[in-house]
Amino acid sequence: MSLRLFILGLSASFGVAWLCVVIVPYLKMRDLAPIVLDEAKDGKTGIFYPKRTGRIADGAKVYAENGCYLCHTQVVRPTYAGNDLYRPDWGGLKSDPDRGDTRRETNPYDFFGEKFAQVGVSRMGPDLSNLGRRVESIYAVGGDPAQWLFAHLYNPRAEPARYSSTCPSYRFLFETRRVKGNPSQAALPFHSPEGTELVPSSDAKALVSYLLSLKKDQPVPAVLNFSPPKNNG
Repeated sequence: MSLRLFILGLSASFGVAWLCVVIVPYLKMRDLAPIVLDEAKDGKTGIFYPKRTGRIADGAKVYAENGCYLCHTQVVRPTYAGNDLYRPDWGGLKSDPDRGDTRRETNPYDFFGEKFAQVGVSRMGPDLSNLGRRVESIYAVGGDPAQWLFAHLYNPRAEPARYSSTCPSYRFLFETRRVKGNPSQAALPFHSPEGTELVPSSDAKALVSYLLSLKKDQPVPAVLNFSPPKNNG
């Protein structure tokens, strides 16, 4: 085999892989077209437009700046890639009090409107696709979901059940300040010098708003529902 043929073959091998894995998905997903709902399949008409709540832009930036994506993903994998739906709170709630089983796989529209999709690098920690949903429904039942997240960010191992958490502390996102008048409702229940209180900074508030907005279990059109609930009837 000549050197020229070897180089051409090597270039073709890497080029085809790059085309299939990077170029084609980019071209298909960079401008997602609206999906027209089918009344027969979806039960309603109109245009599917996923909406998110919270200070997404600022919070997503804080999330990225602090490397949260290095240990957390935001991808509920399809069955062929490693089924994540067996985890009842990753893809949604198995028994949502209002909607029943809301678990589903991730689709490109879950990142609609985000400049960068925070798909993540590894899973040192759990997937966060539906963190906002499970904080409200599982972790902070009867309490304030935002306060639960603030406390977790400040000291991830404060709760006895989470003594082995590998999540680092983000204490630098909080400030100790003197109490003037009534104490802040956002003050954390951790020790601080007398006459002071521990409160979240603007970055901490933006990050928690972003985390609480992670509720990627909204109903999707039939054409996007790759794992519909099984009909046992």
